[in-house]
Amino acid sequence: MEILVCPITKLPVFMLEEQKLRQLNGLIAKGTLQTMDGESISEPLQKALITRNKNIIYRIENNIPIMLESQSIATDQIEGW
Repeated sequence: MEILVCPITKLPVFMLEEQKLRQLNGLIAKGTLQTMDGESISEPLQKALITRNKNIIYRIENNIPIMLESQSIATDQIEGW
């Protein structure tokens, strides 16, 4: 985990806090969250990584980080982040 960096910003990434993950999944359940490529996210996240500047989130599926720009989530669409 220490060697992972965001492929867009080149900033280190960290595990998303449990409280923020719950908030994110609440928005997913409402259908209001989209990936960077504009796709609506329908499946809740079990784990996620966030960049050091807290601007980009990457989902983790089956313990594998999905570090694709098109699948990332911009935090500017989340109120209060």
